[in-house]
Amino acid sequence: MLRRLAVTAAASLAALATAPTALAGPLPVPLPLLGGGQTEDRLTITVTDMPGVEGEYVLECHPAAGTHPRSQQACDKLDSLTTWGKDLFAPVPKDAMCTFVYGGPATAHITGSWAGRPVDATYSRANGCEISRWDKLEPVLPSAR
Repeated sequence: MLRRLAVTAAASLAALATAPTALAGPLPVPLPLLGGGQTEDRLTITVTDMPGVEGEYVLECHPAAGTHPRSQQACDKLDSLTTWGKDLFAPVPKDAMCTFVYGGPATAHITGSWAGRPVDATYSRANGCEISRWDKLEPVLPSAR
């Protein structure tokens, strides 16, 4: 019995020793999860009711390009805010308690794709929560100051 156990153990070790070494390491993480190398990071930003910056801007990242006036800074900002499992462009929750501060009539609409996910988000400066949400994305969105 002991001899059969020893032979089985030796055979198992021999089989493991000849297995491909590529299986020994961790599996590679796809590039979109690493935050780099994506080609689908392209957003169209439309700003209205904000004199001097109204219009449509294209922002491409990885590498930074497009018609956005501060494309590299905007891409860096989006990269710094991107967190796995969280929607960077999520609206203000409906049950949020927001101050009644009016930040002006400016609105922005962002469409496209970021980190492999579709984006269709609308921004305003209608109250304290919306102002904070807008300001968090500067310089992707223009500064109201």
